[in-house]
Amino acid sequence: MRYLTAITTIWISLFITAFAAEGGHHALPFNAPVVLDFGFFQITNSMIAMAAVAIALIVFAQLATRNITMVPKGLQNLAESIIEGLQGFLATIMGDKLAKNTFWFFGSAFIFIVSANWMGLLPGVGTVGHYLVDDQGHKSWVPWLRGANADVNMTLALALVFFTLWVIWAIKYNGFGGFFSHIFIYHGEGSGLIKALLVVIFFMVGFLEVISIMIRPLTLTLRLYGNIYAGENLLELMLYTGGQFFGWLAALPFYFLELMVGIIQALVFTLLTAVFTSLMCRHDEEGEHSH
Repeated sequence: MRYLTAITTIWISLFITAFAAEGGHHALPFNAPVVLDFGFFQITNSMIAMAAVAIALIVFAQLATRNITMVPKGLQNLAESIIEGLQGFLATIMGDKLAKNTFWFFGSAFIFIVSANWMGLLPGVGTVGHYLVDDQGHKSWVPWLRGANADVNMTLALALVFFTLWVIWAIKYNGFGGFFSHIFIYHGEGSGLIKALLVVIFFMVGFLEVISIMIRPLTLTLRLYGNIYAGENLLELMLYTGGQFFGWLAALPFYFLELMVGIIQALVFTLLTAVFTSLMCRHDEEGEHSH
């Protein structure tokens, strides 16, 4: 079902892009345009947006922790509220110990994704830029900023970083042998023919689980990218459909919708990655004490 959702979102994005192009409207291109070309290294507008989000978060963290007090106030209070809320949310899924050990990634991923999603809705993103003239004299519009998660390279990078960490955590918490045992070996109770049958079934199902694990980076990539890309493309379509004076009015309802989508997609990415990690790495207290 989750694979179907990701694919459906991409197809909706394709339909919006085709409709906008046919009607002569601006549409968000699939590939992020190159803003600065140094020959050996190219900088796209989504990379600039990603750097801007990272800098903004670093500045916020520095200001929030500049004068730490026992009774938090101002930015410190806001930062602590966000961190405590995320820690509590992850602890209900992963347990206190695992959530504490992995919070540096899941907390950072959520805050970055929601910040990048909301930054893509700021005035000037996608509308401030320059025209680029090619060798044939054709002019193309190159915006200086683009939603970072509306670039599949960004969401793919997030998914691959998580997948790498997931493998490291799985081996760390289970051991190398336990990693494969968790996937292929039946650990339940039983005896005789029933147990033998379950052992064979679990071993065969393990191969399906391996395929599911290998597909996870792709589904995480497409789900986040597809939803953000489709939303920003829809806003572009509404802006130009409504004309110069009423475009903002046509896009206004979808703008508030995208504010919700921005945080929902951050929660979905964080929730799914936390669940994947918990299923492989979390052990109950009784099991931990028995070891």
